[in-house]
Amino acid sequence: MKHRIVVLGAGYAGAFAAGNLARRLSPADSEITVVNAVPDFVERMRLHQLAIGQDLTFRKLADVFAGTGVRLRLARVTGVDPERRTVAVTGEDGDGELTYDTLLYALGSSVAHHGVPGVAEYAFDVTGRSSALRLRERLAGLGEGGTVLIVGEGLTGIETATEFAESRPDLSVALAARGELGAWLSPKARRHLRQAFDRLGITVHEHTAVEAVEPTRAIAADGTSIPADVTVWSAGFAVHPIAAASGLEVAETGQIVVDRTMRSVSHPDVYAAGDCAYAIGDNGRPLPMSCASAGFTNMQATAAIIARLTGSEVPATGLKYYGNHISLGRRDAIFQMVDEDVRSKSWYLGGRTAARLKSGVLKGAGWGIAHPTFGMPKRKRRLATAPDRAGVRVAA
Repeated sequence: MKHRIVVLGAGYAGAFAAGNLARRLSPADSEITVVNAVPDFVERMRLHQLAIGQDLTFRKLADVFAGTGVRLRLARVTGVDPERRTVAVTGEDGDGELTYDTLLYALGSSVAHHGVPGVAEYAFDVTGRSSALRLRERLAGLGEGGTVLIVGEGLTGIETATEFAESRPDLSVALAARGELGAWLSPKARRHLRQAFDRLGITVHEHTAVEAVEPTRAIAADGTSIPADVTVWSAGFAVHPIAAASGLEVAETGQIVVDRTMRSVSHPDVYAAGDCAYAIGDNGRPLPMSCASAGFTNMQATAAIIARLTGSEVPATGLKYYGNHISLGRRDAIFQMVDEDVRSKSWYLGGRTAARLKSGVLKGAGWGIAHPTFGMPKRKRRLATAPDRAGVRVAA
């Protein structure tokens, strides 16, 4: 009987992982199934561009995995039973159940409301294609002078604010930051960021914690009312409660607690990658939810799965966060390197060169997704007789 590998989610982590597994494992004794709720690969890092009206091309997952041996199941995951090794799904064909021998959980994250009143009812976000398209429709209906407030000074908030202001100079764009704008950047990069905001005419409300969202305004903790025809919530991410409900060991964030090889510490048949993994980086700190972390964790997870299934030594891939790459519209960006303690280094790259670099990164990621088994070896690795051996030593 073939070893059944099920990958939940076909985002950056899941899609890359499925392709890598298909590249390395022989289909003679293994089968790989990817479960995803939508038929397309969604470039999450570009959803703010979609929301403001730019046309993006979405790759069909059926085309992506055609000829790779990867099976695609279009369905939404409703539950995981790690004791029975089953996944409950629902889709156009109704409810169903998949059985696995090895599970790679890569369902990603969504917007975190933090319990703020009015966010769920009135705010928009750019964490998914459907929510970005909903925002796109609302923004298209705003006339000259319409007010847009982005809540959150992280990477998503900054990229959204600058993209909106550059693409729609007829709108009045503002950003609400709980602290100082770009406080985590180096002084020169922070100055570059502020100059970009000034150039684009973005109003910044610093030290402003939004405690309520209403149809036409946001209310700050000090009672200040900020006018907003549209409020875009980008104040963090949250993972789906499926993992916690399944009985897998999770952190306070709801992320699956994994060891150095991305293996669940409570259920050795389960691995996690991407935003849903509570993984400790090489600096001893949890990796942040990011595309870069999705890349590191999916490489480590797939390497560990392949090694254990084929009776090999598990390699240790690097789990180091190198820095932040922030788009400031289409013609400007900041690339900020960080040290081992995730503190910004004095050096940064900005302007058109950084923008071209960011564009190259996005195109490279898209190309990699479109060619999941590129460089497929002529001889794939066969599974060992007893592949799932918890005692396999991890390389130093």
